[in-house]
Amino acid sequence: MGDMPVFYVGQHESKRSAPVSEHVLQQAQDCNYDMLTTPITTSHFHSRVLTLLSSYQAEIEAGTPESDVPTPLVAPLTPADTPLSPSETISQLLAVTSPWIDLASPDPVIASLSLQVFNQEIAYAAFCGVGNVIVQGPSLHSICSGQGLPQYARAIQEALDMGPYLNLQILLPMAGDPSWDDSSAVMGDLGPFARPEYLQVSAEEQRQEEKPSQLQSWDAWNVIRSICKYSSRLSVALSLPRHLPAMSLQSRWCSEPLRLLVLPGSSFLENKLGYPVLSKPNQAFIARCMRLKTPPWLLLSDVGPIPGLNDPDSLIPVADGYLSASAAADAGDTQSPSPTPAEAARQPQQKQAQKTKNDPTPHLSYIRYLQRNQPPKSLIERFGSGYQDYLQSPLQPLTDNLESITYEVFEKDPIKYEWYERAIAQALRDWKAQSKTTSSSSGAVVVAVVGAGRGPLVTRALRASETTGVAIEAWAVEKNPNAYVLLQRHNEDTWKRQVTVVKSDMRAWKGPHGEDGTHGKVDILVSELLGSFADNELSPECLDGVQHVLNPEHGISIPSLYTAHLTPIAAPRLHADILHRLPSDPQAFDLPYVVMLHAIDFLSTKATPPAPPQDPSQQSKKSRKSMSSPQDQEQPESDIQQAWQFSHPLPAKILAQSHLRRGGSAAGGGGGATGGDGANEHNARFSRTRFQCPSRGVCHGLAGYFETVLYAGGADGEVELSTNPATMEAKSKDMISWFPIFFPLKTPIYLPDGADVEVSMWRQTDDRKVWYEWLVEAFVELGGRRVRLGISEMHSSKKNGCLM
Repeated sequence: MGDMPVFYVGQHESKRSAPVSEHVLQQAQDCNYDMLTTPITTSHFHSRVLTLLSSYQAEIEAGTPESDVPTPLVAPLTPADTPLSPSETISQLLAVTSPWIDLASPDPVIASLSLQVFNQEIAYAAFCGVGNVIVQGPSLHSICSGQGLPQYARAIQEALDMGPYLNLQILLPMAGDPSWDDSSAVMGDLGPFARPEYLQVSAEEQRQEEKPSQLQSWDAWNVIRSICKYSSRLSVALSLPRHLPAMSLQSRWCSEPLRLLVLPGSSFLENKLGYPVLSKPNQAFIARCMRLKTPPWLLLSDVGPIPGLNDPDSLIPVADGYLSASAAADAGDTQSPSPTPAEAARQPQQKQAQKTKNDPTPHLSYIRYLQRNQPPKSLIERFGSGYQDYLQSPLQPLTDNLESITYEVFEKDPIKYEWYERAIAQALRDWKAQSKTTSSSSGAVVVAVVGAGRGPLVTRALRASETTGVAIEAWAVEKNPNAYVLLQRHNEDTWKRQVTVVKSDMRAWKGPHGEDGTHGKVDILVSELLGSFADNELSPECLDGVQHVLNPEHGISIPSLYTAHLTPIAAPRLHADILHRLPSDPQAFDLPYVVMLHAIDFLSTKATPPAPPQDPSQQSKKSRKSMSSPQDQEQPESDIQQAWQFSHPLPAKILAQSHLRRGGSAAGGGGGATGGDGANEHNARFSRTRFQCPSRGVCHGLAGYFETVLYAGGADGEVELSTNPATMEAKSKDMISWFPIFFPLKTPIYLPDGADVEVSMWRQTDDRKVWYEWLVEAFVELGGRRVRLGISEMHSSKKNGCLM
């Protein structure tokens, strides 16, 4: 149960009139709610503001010039205007600003009144010690037309400054839902009072409103959070509809800072027994959100009042989630959603009365049931708990001696070392089958693990020798003096002195030494020097430096080849995190980060062919599952492209030229392009990749992955590892050793629908260190011409390069 997510569930009534007293809160908690919402102001205050507006309009209608009538001023709050006051329980309440204001109104009077009301509510909530405030999002008209969004966002920005300890959640529909305005309409809304002369829209704006897009709600959010500079105290309260939008939009919202998932009564279906349930897509989306690093709270909205308030002595059954199978059974395709009030009036009351008697909070009971029946976490999710979206600087194993705990994390991988053992075993079998000569006098194959760490690959090499029956002469080379001690102990206690342990930087090692002091060669060179982008921990430089010990005729390098891959992503949470580091670290955006990417959205996707029809028997079997895992849902395939490749061993001529350049001789040319002699320039790389982005979004940076061929010889095919999401399932499912790498953009680039993204990426070197440079450009086709929309700064990690 420790791995299961905890659901924090609140109750919201849009027409809540009674103050939320300590008694009301206690009653809600007795029913197993965790929190309640409370309005900040009362209907008395609402009436006062409407009277002000009415008086203003009456004066205008009486013929007084508008320029002579001052804008109405809302007087300060009185005790009759608000149910709130500072208390010990205030932290368990979510305050809700008035839904009847319109901060985005084109009418300056309505906008002014709305802003006055909003500012007074925010200031008073902050004074009372409220921690979280739900703010009604802009109207659907504002969302669709885009008009008024900047002034709405500016009001939110001011509110964040006004309440420095307040967290604001903007309540938004998941998609541009036409029913949004109807479901949230309040009697006495200020919006409809806007004067006709301010409501005139251009033909182009009208066309935009007539072409609703599922992304319009996200568009509005993007404007708001961009103007508010990705404030960590600003998040989304997302209202879930009955029918979820496309998976691509669900992924987009999962990448945003979700603080609340709002479940209106209208989003529930009824099963055959009349109990409220959620559709399978809604269940799966909730399960997916609950796997985020910071899971959102759930808010049940307008699903009925808190039971027992009128009878304080009554015993309220706790909604513990222990429902019968029939009560929790999913609604079939023919079942209707929760009935409207009119439909409910026409239905027999008996069933409803019986249901309420049995369970006064059926919606909450169902949510608790979902909590107890969440799909189990995958191996990667369990391993990565706490690491999700946590930015780490890449390791520098050449300059830093790693701690034992760092090695231990790598060694927990259930796949990586198994695959390495397969590769070594296959290489040994092929060596024997092909009757190759070995580098040892005894005929044993000489196997050296370079960068041996705590020795897991040495253990695997010995095991591969045992299972294949091919004798090996084992060497372990490690420069870390602390790990060297442990390797010697392993050799005594575990390896039965079968290994020769050498303390040396692999590049300085002269090779296996004999009793006569001469140095021999290595037949199979095994290393695990790969980083998140394959080459970012200087595997190419290290393996170049040790290649002189490799058998020049038959020598094998494991790995033999690796490729770096990248794709543009939306990662607003990571961008916000790096923004907050900027004051103390001006280079924060010029550093690639190792990070377990989780709350991100892939911007470039491939069109996936329709799935073949299912076997009816399998389909019915699937439909009987009460819960679906988030991974079961159909995800668009990400377009992740190769940047460059390294292979080992290198051709002798390339290494010879490198040695010629080292030292600056005339035969070595005129020096390196970025400084130094240029001896390492054969390991510099450049790539330009192009990505198509079908849906609009914001590019915050690039996700980087790698693939590697450990061994490619023989009849058994290639042994490969991959962190690339497109190929990992097939090549090395459940591998956990490497997190992806993230190359951030200082200024995010907005991409319209159908934009192209071109990424220029460099791997640079000056003989002392290696660094990356990256540049992102966005293009769109207009009138048959390709137009550049934007270009990022040239980012460079030179100041934080990996030292050789």
